Amino acid sequence: MGGRLLRATRGAEAQIGDQGENGGFSTASTFSLILVFQDVLRFFWGANPQQLANVAMHYGSVSLWGAQMPAYNVFVILLAIAIAVGLGWFLSRTTLGKMLRATAENREASAAMGVNVRMVYLLVFTLGTTLGTVGGAMVVPTAAVSLQIGVDLVVEAFAVIVIGGLGSMKGAVAGALIVGLIRAAALVLYPEVEVLATYVIVLGILVFKPSGIFGKAAV
Repeated sequence: MGGRLLRATRGAEAQIGDQGENGGFSTASTFSLILVFQDVLRFFWGANPQQLANVAMHYGSVSLWGAQMPAYNVFVILLAIAIAVGLGWFLSRTTLGKMLRATAENREASAAMGVNVRMVYLLVFTLGTTLGTVGGAMVVPTAAVSLQIGVDLVVEAFAVIVIGGLGSMKGAVAGALIVGLIRAAALVLYPEVEVLATYVIVLGILVFKPSGIFGKAAV
């Protein structure tokens, strides 16, 4: 059993490394896995949404600048800031983070300098999965869990990346803030266009600045 797990891990490492440059493959694989997991979850728990009795409200609320805000939401915001700062430090200050950035910039040159590119891609895959798991765990107490929730979050993340710019940490943070503010404002002013408002901004970015706010234009 241990040998099989080891071979499976090495196989995943090889596949991730081999397909690392193929964005289309990665995107298609991600959505394919989402569909597979949806069917598995439907088999065990059914298709009905699962509600956690609004767990987030049990933590009460806090007053910020004269407005009441759920304490759980404040916790999520602080956690997101801590993760963003920690990830930024990891990418810019550690040797492993610099290897990751170098590989993303130029895979061949990094390999020529002795970087284990396959292991870097495996690290990125693992780190992304971990952060996605944390994000999902933070969403669950505030909303009903449904089979569609993962797809909805992926689409929203796509909007964040398009607005902020692919490959930019600052862009990811800025994109998330912009999407959050747009949806919050639309929910108060015109609830019926809450989702549409975000994608109007996405369309404008794609037309006038395809690289995003902080992304680098392709040469």
